Amino acid sequence: MLSFEQKKKVIESFSELSKKEISLNRLNFHFNESLYEKTIVVEKLHPNGNGFVFVGDLGKYEDESNEKGLVNIREYDEAKLREIIEDAIFYLSSDHEQPIVEEWISKNGTILTLAHEKRNWNIYYHENLEESFGTKEAAITYLHEEGFRKK
Repeated sequence: MLSFEQKKKVIESFSELSKKEISLNRLNFHFNESLYEKTIVVEKLHPNGNGFVFVGDLGKYEDESNEKGLVNIREYDEAKLREIIEDAIFYLSSDHEQPIVEEWISKNGTILTLAHEKRNWNIYYHENLEESFGTKEAAITYLHEEGFRKK
């Protein structure tokens, strides 16, 4: 496990990140060129070595991230820390998502389209937006509750 100072040095080597001091001697590192409202890449880096990196819904970190898209980096070594920061910056700097589109059908034949667009899961009836969700799980729960199944 890297110390606070070692993690800070690695993070500061990313010139595209800017440091902001917050409470309890913790640090946030922002990516101001983010294409999204979210700009914090490293969140709450604490002198005890704890901290988080925002990875959103990148599948690579699905097993490590919490519901807010944060990964705890307490036990990360330098290589893993560099990799996750690079991935986070890439995630926030590009519209790299492959479109995911699924059709869902009800018992009476109504078809809705579930589409992953710019980090949201949108449900359409024809071309009209019906609902929007932050996670695929929430969208699927809604569809099931409304009596739809994947086509």
